[in-house]
Amino acid sequence: MKPDDKDSNQLHAFFKTEYNGLKHYVKSRLSERADRDAEDIIQDVALKLFSRHSSSPIHNVAGFVYGALKNKIIDVMRTRRSVNTIDDSSEEIIVDALDWLYNVPDNSHSERMKHELKKALADLKPDYQSVILAIDFQGLTYREYAFETGTSEGTLMSRRHRALAILHKQLEKQKYNT
Repeated sequence: MKPDDKDSNQLHAFFKTEYNGLKHYVKSRLSERADRDAEDIIQDVALKLFSRHSSSPIHNVAGFVYGALKNKIIDVMRTRRSVNTIDDSSEEIIVDALDWLYNVPDNSHSERMKHELKKALADLKPDYQSVILAIDFQGLTYREYAFETGTSEGTLMSRRHRALAILHKQLEKQKYNT
């Protein structure tokens, strides 16, 4: 019997006997914000574990499975944010951002420029967009957002700085095209 066959049999037996315990474990660690069901997460992890191709045998099946579940839960929680878009309630923040970007505190920005800022935000890379939404729109501190995402504060600061530079460049183009 090859190591992969033995591992597969051990995993199959473990999932069969411990499925309810795994489901309870996942449910106990998911917050109410998660839109994924515990069974979906278990199935994702099982599929990944059964399709893995490794020459190293699994010595502790329970530890291996629970570790994989823990990592999947962390991934799910990191990707779910309460604010994913910019809506009409963010209008004041949009105007403030335009004031800051153009160094003009008179709120005299056209509807087109507000629209262009929303569009430019939507076009940012997901990492850049999420840091802007969290820090500037939700009002989180770098420390809070770092704790929530598991990303260092310095990395978040760099991403925000780069995102603001991209936004400024995009809006400067639009400003002169109007």
